[in-house]
Amino acid sequence: MKKTGQNEIDIKLPCGYSEGDLNLAIRKQIRIQDFSYKIIRKSLDSRRKDRIHWQIRVLVSSPLLNMPSVNTGSRPVTPLYPRKVQTGKRAVIAGTGPAGIFAALFLQQSGIQVTLLERGQPVEQRKKDIQKLEEKGIFTPDSNYSFGEGGAGTFSDGKLTSRSKHIKREKQYILEEFVRQGAPEEILYLTHPHIGSDNLIRIAANMRKTFQEAGGEIHFGCTVTDLDIRNRKVCSVTSGGNSYSCDFALLATGHSSFDSYRMLIRKDIDFRAKNFALGFRMEHPQELINKIQWGCSALPGVKAAEYRLTSGQAPLPVYTFCMCPGGKVVPAAAYKDQNIVNGMSFYKRDGRFANAALVAGISLEKLTGRKFNAVESLNWLKNLENSFFETASGYKAPAMAIRDFLGKKQEIPLKESSYQPGLIPRDLGKLVPEAVAESLRTGLDDICRRLPGFDSGQLMGLESKTSSPIQVVRDRDSGLTEGTENLFICGEASGYAGGIISSASDGLKAALSIMASL
Repeated sequence: MKKTGQNEIDIKLPCGYSEGDLNLAIRKQIRIQDFSYKIIRKSLDSRRKDRIHWQIRVLVSSPLLNMPSVNTGSRPVTPLYPRKVQTGKRAVIAGTGPAGIFAALFLQQSGIQVTLLERGQPVEQRKKDIQKLEEKGIFTPDSNYSFGEGGAGTFSDGKLTSRSKHIKREKQYILEEFVRQGAPEEILYLTHPHIGSDNLIRIAANMRKTFQEAGGEIHFGCTVTDLDIRNRKVCSVTSGGNSYSCDFALLATGHSSFDSYRMLIRKDIDFRAKNFALGFRMEHPQELINKIQWGCSALPGVKAAEYRLTSGQAPLPVYTFCMCPGGKVVPAAAYKDQNIVNGMSFYKRDGRFANAALVAGISLEKLTGRKFNAVESLNWLKNLENSFFETASGYKAPAMAIRDFLGKKQEIPLKESSYQPGLIPRDLGKLVPEAVAESLRTGLDDICRRLPGFDSGQLMGLESKTSSPIQVVRDRDSGLTEGTENLFICGEASGYAGGIISSASDGLKAALSIMASL
């Protein structure tokens, strides 16, 4: 029997192509009728608005294939998978966001008995509590957009991109696990994959079930309040009056969990202040963004236009973050006396509005002219988030037209918005430090000059959760927290990761470090 040949080929197809169109294009290129194929990579080329198309790389298999293979220039990634061993060890993990749940599942499947503690509620209850916040203004501590099963990223656009070049194995494992848990298979090959909040809610529940079926133990409504540290080792983790003994402790509590940070600092865990970003959230009609990016209001076979924008014209770096096509702006306060906004999208991205954070990167030391330690950084940011709550007297978002922000005036009435609690007119430039406001104004003016019509949108704020304002000091290789032998602080709580993929990778690396130590 002749051995099946495999080759990679590149194909260009129009936006609204069908599976039949793809089969025909492959057949024409390889000149063979009998073949199978697998999509390896798919990206939208929109550099020319009159020739927007899909660039598709496929791996074609056929016994009749003898044409030369396309050289991808990349090496195959060695698969990562848990190997079951009898360890007799126990791990306690705090947080069910990407870092926590991926570490918990991997360790449990590898032979470590894992107890998973989540301060919030399961996603089913969390959805109901969020609905009460948006419709009635009733804030539920520990069950909101920031806290609860799946972490803050559960209610986001669900982007699965990462700029890190050193997590290929981890990223492949994460994507494949997401597919096993019900994510669309396209995330394995799209260059800008996303899951959507509606899918993430379902996937979070599926991952919980898989973890429990593997023998894992999970407790909701359990905030970690103390660690028993002896001779550089965490012996037990305390939550709700209960003590959980452990051989390893992993904290993946998220960057909004300021009370967890303060507890750790009181336990002499070393954190340092770091740069972060502040700004507002922009909102436009999605159709306008489509026209700006594509030159038309819609494209067949493409959900909604995205953007990633930067400006180097301002004293501080200005850029967009967490763009949510066809999504909505949401009240993302972690605590009841805060007013913070964020964005989310469903998988179909079919909402009427587009939104994204517009932020300026800051150093508190340069901004204020004095040094900051970790506690002072937390206090500074908390006071700013509290001030927005006081300004709005609740969860309505302070907002203004982009043109008014650029012109330092308040004249244009606020437009309809996706933000359900409602908007309240305020001069946003006066609510953040002057250097931040001026950099945002300069950067946004530069962006609006490049994108005609972009200045017709509106701003709302505060957007302050792009990353943590502090960072744990830890060993670069093992990930162990400095001064300890079995404590890992992972994901966005560590100050090193941001987003679903990098956070999940950070948790997986901690799990791999634990298994390597055995």
